[in-house]
This record gives sequence, structure tokens and C-alpha cells, in this order.
Amino acid sequence: MRKLLFLLFLGIISYRANAQWTASYHQSDFPFVAINKQLGNKWIPELRIGTIIDSEYLPLELVVNRIFYHNDRVDFYAGLGARHEYYGGMVVAPVGLNIYPFERKDFGFHIEAAPMVGIYLFLEDRAEFGIDS
Repeated sequence: MRKLLFLLFLGIISYRANAQWTASYHQSDFPFVAINKQLGNKWIPELRIGTIIDSEYLPLELVVNRIFYHNDRVDFYAGLGARHEYYGGMVVAPVGLNIYPFERKDFGFHIEAAPMVGIYLFLEDRAEFGIDS
């Protein structure tokens, strides 16, 4: 419930800011909320903040995605970024699809796979789904 309220709060802020900002929630083994701003037609830098409440640390991710395919309803993207958490740093390589079922792109869904490689050759694959607003 807290996660949904936090996402709603971020969505209201981005709507009130009257800018091209987007808030999203990613559900996976490592759930997080994200804030991004599309730059031009191709680039999307994104700040991702972990939502694991019962932990001593706050995982942070900074990712830059590039849109490779775009039409009225779908965006296919891939990117590269860094993740900082309790165990150290990781490189993240997300590949995903944004789906917009309505006329306006104010609300949509996404699916993403994001392999992560840590400094100790720790390889983990993160698959997720979520909503965008």
C-alpha cells in the first residue's frame, strides 16, 4: 500500500510540474520507483529508488535508456546504468518495452529485463513489470 501511495504522490508531482517528467513503479524481486525525463525523441535518463522497506540501505540506480523503436502505442528501449546498494556497485543493462493502451501517453505499462553484474562477478537477471504515469 505504501508503494502505491508513493507512486501516486510522484505522479501528482510530475503532473503538477507541467513538464515531461514520468513516474513509474517496477515490480520485481528488487522493486523500485523511478523518475525520468525524456530528452528529445531518443534518450531517457532515469533515477530509480528501491522500495524495500525492511532494509538498512536504500538501493539507488541511475540508468540512461535509448529508444530504438517508437510508434503511437509502443516504445522499445535499451540502456546502461549503475546500481549502488549494500553489497557494492553493479552495472545494469535494462532492455524493455513501454506499452500505451490509450490515446494519450499519460498512462502505460512496461516490461523489462535488466541483467546486473557486480564488482565480484555477481550476475543476476532482474525481470519486472510495472506502470507508468
